[in-house]
Amino acid sequence: MSDAKAAPIGVFNFHVAFSRDPVDGSGGDDATLCQGAFSELTGLEATMEPRSIREGGRNWGSVQRPGGVNFATVVLKRGITRSRDLWQWFELLGQGGYVNRLKAEIEIRNVTGERVMGWTLRRAMPVKFKAADLNARGTDVGVEELHIVHEGLEHSTS
Repeated sequence: MSDAKAAPIGVFNFHVAFSRDPVDGSGGDDATLCQGAFSELTGLEATMEPRSIREGGRNWGSVQRPGGVNFATVVLKRGITRSRDLWQWFELLGQGGYVNRLKAEIEIRNVTGERVMGWTLRRAMPVKFKAADLNARGTDVGVEELHIVHEGLEHSTS
């Protein structure tokens, strides 16, 4: 194993881009609809719920079989900007309109900006938008949050 593959990867330099991801799996344009440099991203996880089966005559424990896989809600945080692209995506839900499912591509980059590894969220949909807390005495940068659910998580390396 080479030293480059064994070295830990910094998680402070990452990028997120959203593009169309039709529900029916048909093709479509791969144009980036919105993208951003987020300050924090949490929830990249998949959990498999095992099924425990008791077999007759097997008195020492049960047999474990794989069950369904569930994905956590992904939370994206970024400083408030004038761009309203993420809000507009979420706003479509409240208006009862059709909400485009988007593909979210998350890349971890090295210090020179080259892609090291990444994840793809399939058929992502916004479920919560949180504006920054306002405080007249504060000096912090306002941070907005977007919570998204998705139907698939893929991992890739460069």
